[in-house]
Amino acid sequence: MPIDYETLKVIWWLLVGVLLVGFAIMDGHDMGVGTLLPFVGRDDVERRVVINTVGPHWDGNQVWFITGGGAIFAAWPLVYATAFSGFYWAMLAVLWALFFRPVGFDYRSKLDSPRWRAAWDWGLFVGGAVPPLIFGVAFGNLLQGVPFHFDNQLVSHYEGSFWGLLNPFALLCGVASTAMITFHGAIYLMHRTDEAVYRRSRTAMLIFGSLLLLAFSGAGVWLQAIPGYVISGAIDPSGLPDPLAKTVVREAGAWMHNYRAMPATLALPALAYLGTLGAMALAARGRTLLAFVASSLAIIGVIGTAGASMFPFVMPSSTDPRSSLTVWDSVSSHLTLTIMFFATLIFMPIIVAYTSWAYKVMAGKVTTAYVRENSHSAY
Repeated sequence: MPIDYETLKVIWWLLVGVLLVGFAIMDGHDMGVGTLLPFVGRDDVERRVVINTVGPHWDGNQVWFITGGGAIFAAWPLVYATAFSGFYWAMLAVLWALFFRPVGFDYRSKLDSPRWRAAWDWGLFVGGAVPPLIFGVAFGNLLQGVPFHFDNQLVSHYEGSFWGLLNPFALLCGVASTAMITFHGAIYLMHRTDEAVYRRSRTAMLIFGSLLLLAFSGAGVWLQAIPGYVISGAIDPSGLPDPLAKTVVREAGAWMHNYRAMPATLALPALAYLGTLGAMALAARGRTLLAFVASSLAIIGVIGTAGASMFPFVMPSSTDPRSSLTVWDSVSSHLTLTIMFFATLIFMPIIVAYTSWAYKVMAGKVTTAYVRENSHSAY
């Protein structure tokens, strides 16, 4: 039985959200570990312990990042084109930061030189800290509206600048994103290490968990004062994509409308708070695996809160509100969404099963004794 176009549009909004959450949970803990590397590891052996916790998995976790980008390209081509044009320099900054990860993991231990290894340690820090910061800043700008418009040929024109992206609210969202990922990475380190690295990771967990709660709360209060977007004219959810066929107005408090209209969505910010607090409590008691699950739920809550606030908008326009891209008018054809949907049903379980198997095989603590006994290993 074929799935109707309107339903597929909503399904792909959910699936893109799943891919973003998967990226934040799986690749996010790798980035969090990289961010903490120079601080929780005080000598070369301890830093090799930290790197070995994620070394076997980080490149596999990049699948979520690549798949997410590919899904946006195929499912939301107008969003992909507009975002990658408007956020061009920001995306390049992410790409440049990510360059440090494969090179750092592969080359850090090739030379037994303190200066060489310290340089790559800070390179891995950049590769871990910069992407979540920029992604958070990007979400902050989406919530405020992005300065772009479409002409009559549906060619997008971006009117902002890179420095304009670095506004106070967006930077606060960047802090929340960085704290969330680093908090997640600290819990993962607690689960995989012991002794001194474990103790320093526990301290980092408490610091960044508290920072996440403060930044998320501050952004939520601030968001209520930011005018949101409302579709004021008729729109056909089953119609062909045409961003200029609707009318949009900005209203104070509009980003809170979905929570009033659909109270069940309040579960998402509640999950962000409860997941963070639960993860902190569980990690402090040494129940690190459950804490990792709880911090993963917190990530679902944080990202889900942003998505639920904006729905059905995906990329609002601050200069021409009717050019704002929504779930209904920024998508690919019915056939494309259908083929992608069934491909996802086949390949997503395979990816999850393989990833789960890989983590099960390589589970356990990474200790300083293990690193000393395997001094010629890849990491």
